[in-house]
Amino acid sequence: MSVPALATRGLDKSFGSLAVARGVELALPQGERYALIGPNGAGKTTLINLISGMLKPDRGQIFLGDTDITALRPEARVKCGLVRTFQINTLFPRLSALEAVTLAVCERRGYAGSWWRELPAYDDAVEEAYAILVSLRLAASCYRPTRELAYGQQRLLEIALALATRPRVLLLDEPAAGVPQGESAELFSVISALSRDITLLFIEHDMNVVFRFARRIIVMAAGRILVEGTPEEIAADARVREVYLGGTRRG
Repeated sequence: MSVPALATRGLDKSFGSLAVARGVELALPQGERYALIGPNGAGKTTLINLISGMLKPDRGQIFLGDTDITALRPEARVKCGLVRTFQINTLFPRLSALEAVTLAVCERRGYAGSWWRELPAYDDAVEEAYAILVSLRLAASCYRPTRELAYGQQRLLEIALALATRPRVLLLDEPAAGVPQGESAELFSVISALSRDITLLFIEHDMNVVFRFARRIIVMAAGRILVEGTPEEIAADARVREVYLGGTRRG
């Protein structure tokens, strides 16, 4: 059996008497597209925070491939190939999209402190950054300041910055947050076309998007994994319908 790209074993986390993660067990195969869903307070973002190192678990282990990364700081996990985005983007408003991604590429290569002084010496970094923008359909806007990009484009730029680190596993916490509903499907069509070298786990509340773009779905409730399965299996599961009270409310 092949080693999962990302796995957790017996992951627990509590804040005082409030248990927000209870014995979470995950195993994401290489290259899969997983959605993480659940009602409000289910523990979805907490789980992403635990996996990415923003929170320390009380018990349990986290593996990236066959490497135990439980004790690593977030920046060390990024260097190992585990990268996340956030619900609220954190971009440089005055930089162009190409400048921002080039900076991220240079940071990964270890010469971010001087790249802007000798830009011609780093043509390869610029070319890599431009290729990332092309893959996310941002090439036409690559010279525009970030603050002038449409919000959906800003969300894609955040993903471009994550791709500049060359992740093996990419965690997306509500990538369509703030994006007009009519544009979210287009955003996810770009995300779903990412290289199969990248394993993807994303939180999303729009069930139409989830069932269209996820290959498998993990449902959380009260800090636990309730069920995991294909979109067809999840849609037919009575436990999922009960958790959502017959609907797909935000959470």
